[in-house]
Amino acid sequence: MMLTPSTTPLADLHAVLKRQGFAVLSADDLQAGAQAALAGLAPHWDDLPPDTHLKDGGRYRFRRHGSFVVTPQQVTAVPHRAHWQPVEYNALHGGIERWFEPLAPGMAADAGFQGLLRFLADVADALRSPQPWSTEVHPFRITTADGIGRPTPEGAHRDGVDLVAVLLVGRHHIKGGETRVFEADGPAGQRFTLTEPWSALLLDDARVIHESTPIQPLRPEGSWRDTLVITLRAGGFQGPRP
Repeated sequence: MMLTPSTTPLADLHAVLKRQGFAVLSADDLQAGAQAALAGLAPHWDDLPPDTHLKDGGRYRFRRHGSFVVTPQQVTAVPHRAHWQPVEYNALHGGIERWFEPLAPGMAADAGFQGLLRFLADVADALRSPQPWSTEVHPFRITTADGIGRPTPEGAHRDGVDLVAVLLVGRHHIKGGETRVFEADGPAGQRFTLTEPWSALLLDDARVIHESTPIQPLRPEGSWRDTLVITLRAGGFQGPRP
C-alpha cells in the first residue's frame, strides 16, 4: 500500500521546513511558487543518455546535468562541469569526477524552469541567509531494464549541500519508489510515495537523510520513474580537494 504524503501549504513552507527539516509541496503550490506551469518540461526526459558511472554495473539510470548560480532575481548558467561529491556523502560514487551530458538548451532556457530555480533560491534564502546559490540540476529516468531500478543506489544519504528538491515528473507502470526521510541525528523518520506529477519534496540537507526504494515493473516493458533533483549549496560547488 502506498502512503500519501502530507503536503504543506505554500504559505507555511518556510516555517515547516525550519521546524522539521523537510516539506512536501503539491504540484499546484510548487507551480505557484515558480509562477509557471512545468508540465511542458516533461518531454526532455525522453532524451536522457545512460549513466555510464554506475558502479553496480546497472543499465537502469539515465540522466543529464547542469550547473547554475541562482538568486531569487537571476539565473546564471556556468560552464559545463563535472558532478563531484565527497565519499562522506556518497560512499558508492563519491571522490570521482562524473561527467554527464549537459541539459538540453531548450530546458535550460525555459522560463518555467528558470522560475523554478529562482523560487528554490528564495526558499534557500529563508532557510539560511540571502546569497548566491551554487545550483546543480539532475533530470533522472530510472527504468526497470534490469528487472529492478534503483533511484538511490548509494542508499540513505545526504548530498553535502543546503537545500535539496526532489520533483516527481512521472511514474509509468511501476511499483515501489517509496521516499524515506530520516533525522540525521535522531530516530524519527517518515515514508511516503510521491505520485502526483510535479509535486516536490524539499529537504534541509544538514538535518535529514533521504532515499528512495527500488522500483519494479508492473508490465514487461515501458516502466520507469522520472524525477528532477535540484541541489543548492552556499559557498560554491563541491569539487575535488586540493
